[in-house]
Amino acid sequence: MQQLVILIIMLISSTLFSQTSEETKGQDIIVNMSNFDSNDGKVLVGLYDSETNWLSKRIMGDIVKLENKQCQVVFKNVPEGTYAVSIFHDENDNNKLDTNFLGIPKEDTGCSNNAPARFGPPKWKDAKFEVKNETVTQNIKL
Repeated sequence: MQQLVILIIMLISSTLFSQTSEETKGQDIIVNMSNFDSNDGKVLVGLYDSETNWLSKRIMGDIVKLENKQCQVVFKNVPEGTYAVSIFHDENDNNKLDTNFLGIPKEDTGCSNNAPARFGPPKWKDAKFEVKNETVTQNIKL
């Protein structure tokens, strides 16, 4: 009888634990990037969670190689909220975004929602998107 009670308690505990894990699990953000000038170097990808942090303090990031002038990054278990993605193609592999004397990027850049960079970097309001209860896919074409 004591073993039966222990077994029932273990089953109830494991059921509660699995439900809690599913409830707290975040969603994935898939970032597909295409139309690069070359396969040289690497692509640096940053995920940002607020206008305050936009382009200065990413919450997640990745570095990927290009194949056929395209690549993909998946940010896993991202909590619900508002986010934006910024990328740049470090074509010469020097770990920085090269710019000309006016500060205009010499290397490819892009953002979520294909937000335009007019007279400066893209605006948070143009690049942001919502993550709710399903996987989000962003297709960034340079």
